[in-house]
Amino acid sequence: MSETLVVSPGQPLRGEVGGKSLLRLPGDKSISHRAALFSALAEGESEINNFQISGVTQVMLEALNKLSVGWKLTGTTLHVEGKNLISGGMGKKGIEEITINCGNSATTMRLLAGALSAWGIPARLDGTPGLKRRPMQRIIEPLSRMGVNIDSKEGYAPLRIHPGKRPLRAIDYHMAIASAQVKSCLLLAGLMADGMTIVREPAASRDHTERMLRNMGVAIKSNEIPVNREDDSDFNSIYVTELIPNLQENLRPLKIVIPGDFSAASFLIVAALIVPGSEIIIREVGLNPTRIGLLETLIQMGAIISINNTSENQNEPIGDIKVRHSELHSGEVSGSTVVRMIDEFPVFSMAAAYAKGLTRVRDAIELRRKESDRIKTLCQEMTKLEVNIVETPDGFEIQGGKTPSANVVYSHGDHRLAMSLAIAGLAAQATVRIEQAEIIRESFPDFVPVLQGLGANIESGLVIDKQ
Repeated sequence: MSETLVVSPGQPLRGEVGGKSLLRLPGDKSISHRAALFSALAEGESEINNFQISGVTQVMLEALNKLSVGWKLTGTTLHVEGKNLISGGMGKKGIEEITINCGNSATTMRLLAGALSAWGIPARLDGTPGLKRRPMQRIIEPLSRMGVNIDSKEGYAPLRIHPGKRPLRAIDYHMAIASAQVKSCLLLAGLMADGMTIVREPAASRDHTERMLRNMGVAIKSNEIPVNREDDSDFNSIYVTELIPNLQENLRPLKIVIPGDFSAASFLIVAALIVPGSEIIIREVGLNPTRIGLLETLIQMGAIISINNTSENQNEPIGDIKVRHSELHSGEVSGSTVVRMIDEFPVFSMAAAYAKGLTRVRDAIELRRKESDRIKTLCQEMTKLEVNIVETPDGFEIQGGKTPSANVVYSHGDHRLAMSLAIAGLAAQATVRIEQAEIIRESFPDFVPVLQGLGANIESGLVIDKQ
């Protein structure tokens, strides 16, 4: 069976999400992934509140089961009995290979690859056909330099990890493409290296791993180093992260409350901006500066957005976001801003469709390597809604200002594309149907009830697939 969403234009969106409201934003997916895995490295019990419960985080929990890590989930609070796996020596000589299904989660596969390399545990990491299309050579090459043997299918999953002699070799690695997943993989492996592990990026990717490891007692620092560039790239700095291992000390357990997921909030933000008369507040949202490129870009395009009640929890900034319907104008996104909003381009394109003028996105070729080729599938489905969008090698251009039309569109197995198309339908000329929408449960299981609670005209239903 598959699921269909039926979205129709209707009344303004009003209300609050998060805080004391019954409408809830999921906990941050990136932080949830890391908190579950990193807790397994610690000595003692970790308590993780507001843990995101979804398809992609469930596979991480199932991976911990395979590693004999005890955990208990009560509501949205996760308790993990850390085993100090890194220095505790699960990776003993002769241990049998463990097979772990990473589902559709590239984060799970890449972070586990680094952690298992540090633990010295032989493993086979596999996943869905969609995950098998995600490039893994970007972790295979540096891990190999650290002394880990990895077999793959021409740089793609499944991966077979044969950990080398520990401690691993420390490396100074310069990534061609900024990636928090690759960076996190190498930092985790660096916990069992024979010296300082250095990762260099052309732009600052999300830094949840660094913040969390600092809380656990790891000596880790990041610096921005200016460089001279003569080309037309907007990347004019190198972001350097350095990790010094302390093989004699245990990692401290975590006691954290995970903030609301900004990527999930982005769908509600754009919905309020494009539906006339709307005004919403989203409370206790993560506002990590490496994640809020969308917010900054929308404000530059005329969005009426305010940030209130800011604070910090376990090194992660949080706050309330208030959004009102706004008359948007066109914008341009490129360079380092792309990295800070890499997951939000599908929903950003919906805002651009309603904005007046020509909006350009470039330097975003990484979108072609996500759950789908997000540039290709985005342009394909938006064209069905009669949006004037043009595909480019590293992005797209949208001539906005024309209300999207009604049609039937498809998710292509991409949760962010499915939700973005639903948002477009909230202010379209007539009903938009999104097929194969069950994929939304991968990251935002309550997407439909939250929008309904704000007043959206959106319904879901199961469809029996014909054989």
